[in-house]
Amino acid sequence: MSEKSILAYFKSPEEAEAVSRKLQSLRVIDMSINRFSKYPGDAQYSGNNPLTGDIPSLATMTLNSTPDTRSAGILAAADTSASGMSHGGEGGPTGRDILLTVVLDSGVFDQALSLIEEAGGMI
Repeated sequence: MSEKSILAYFKSPEEAEAVSRKLQSLRVIDMSINRFSKYPGDAQYSGNNPLTGDIPSLATMTLNSTPDTRSAGILAAADTSASGMSHGGEGGPTGRDILLTVVLDSGVFDQALSLIEEAGGMI
C-alpha cells in the first residue's frame, strides 16, 4: 500500500488535537502536532522590566520575547521589527501557527482531508 502525507495548519492546539482523535480511526501511520514560530526555539513573553533595567537583549525590549537559544536571539535582534526603523512587513506566523503532520494510507487520504477541513484546518 502507498502512503500519503498531509500538512495542515490550525489556530490552536485544541483544534488540531480534536481532529487528530478523529484521524486515529483511519489508518494513520504517523502523526504529530507542533507549534512553529518565526525564530528557532520557543520565544515566549519575557516579563522584562525596562523600569528596573532588566532588559537582557534587544529582542526582549522591542519584541517582548526572550528566545531560548543564542541563535534565535540573534535572528530576533536582526529583524527589522526589532530595530524600530521599520514595522517589519509581514512579521511572523500569526493565526495558524499549529502544524498537524499526518502520514496515512492513500486509500483514506480524501477522507482525512475532509475531516481536517471540517475541523477548520488549512491544507
